[in-house]
Amino acid sequence: MTQAAQCLFDGAPADALRIARMGMTLAGDDPALLEIAAESALQLGDDAGAADCLQRLLALDPSDAPACNNLGIALERLGHPDAAEAAYRQSLAHQPDAAGTHSNLGVLLTDLHRETEAEACFRQALALQPDFARARMNLGQLLLAQGRFTEGWLLHEGRLNEHADSTGAADPIAAAGLRHWQGESLAGKSIIVLPEQGLGDEIQFCRYLPWLKAQGAAQVTLVCRPSQTALMQSLAGPDTVISQADALPRLADHDYWTVLLSLPLRAGTTPDIIPADVPYLHPDPARVARLAPLLAGDGLKVGLVWRGNPQHGNDAERSVPGLEVLAPLWAIPGVRFFSLQKDAGPLPPGLPLTDLAPAIGDFADSAALLSRLDLLISIDSAPAHLAGALGVPCWLLLPAWKADWRWLHERDDSPWYPGMRLFRQTQRGNWREPVGRMASALPGLKPASFTADDQHQ
Repeated sequence: MTQAAQCLFDGAPADALRIARMGMTLAGDDPALLEIAAESALQLGDDAGAADCLQRLLALDPSDAPACNNLGIALERLGHPDAAEAAYRQSLAHQPDAAGTHSNLGVLLTDLHRETEAEACFRQALALQPDFARARMNLGQLLLAQGRFTEGWLLHEGRLNEHADSTGAADPIAAAGLRHWQGESLAGKSIIVLPEQGLGDEIQFCRYLPWLKAQGAAQVTLVCRPSQTALMQSLAGPDTVISQADALPRLADHDYWTVLLSLPLRAGTTPDIIPADVPYLHPDPARVARLAPLLAGDGLKVGLVWRGNPQHGNDAERSVPGLEVLAPLWAIPGVRFFSLQKDAGPLPPGLPLTDLAPAIGDFADSAALLSRLDLLISIDSAPAHLAGALGVPCWLLLPAWKADWRWLHERDDSPWYPGMRLFRQTQRGNWREPVGRMASALPGLKPASFTADDQHQ
């Protein structure tokens, strides 16, 4: 058992699970080995294996509150929300002061659209543990999804502690002597803005750079991921746009640092004053001229993106399982479809679908192609944000389970992107209904000569 525990402590859950299972063949359902095996399986994504170990552990001691909580996590991941809720509540019956369990239950209730109960869970977690970053972030996202931005943005700052590594705000910044910008006067000062979370987040929130520059900063530097650096050169606001690879030597040249998703808080953004003037990103005219022939011809030109990054935590829900789901679209006369899906592999033969992926090297190429489309149909992924930022009409497919907070609740439009229309699942996993509504609406759309400001210099 000691060896298995040491492996788990050392960050080797596969070895810990193997050793724990070997031990159980000799010692039977030893509680300590079951606990190690369950935790290891959870870390490895073996939720069924974790649930099995946890249920055996609870058969020995039904009052084991941490095991009940972990069983709730495993059952939730396995798609059994009712059983997960029962496990969380059993855990809280035995350990009512467990802030983490209150927060976990709040997340589940949020996903079940029981938001009043979810809010109470998050607030109870924070009453028990005021510095609980994850509960602050979870409550912030719930409030943001409800349009309660004033408190929501502030609580959402909890993510900076929960996901510190993803902001890049770690030891190099401290070593360079930069201060985390908390809204102080920027007159005559310099500030560096770091990328945060996903590529779509960066496209959505880079709109705040003109506002940031207007605060009087002498120097505003925007750091981008390499695939977006050329695209962001078209953005107003930053004095300099650099890639992450070039950022480290430049840190010491600045007084402050911040991250993109903190700017709405500092700007005092409410649903009524979202900076939504589009386009705020622009295609490169030279790339448009080079790539436009790929879309030459008559008819309504519609781009398609049906799959997201598989590393995304909710990708199985947000991505369409296959092109056959979009079959109702193929029958609409006068429409030409273009795939902007990267890494899709060979497309099925016989579809009215032109593959543009080989022409896409970075987001600036995607912008040039999108600028010549009449419409993008996309799942919730970065190309949808890019279309919105370019002013290209976009129809967005949203899942019923864990739809992102930024799309708010029960809306078919977005205050972030005036040209976007939301098509939500009404039942988890069922894309037929929203795709059917798209197929009904598509014949009424008229072609345009071009749909974005591709003349921007």
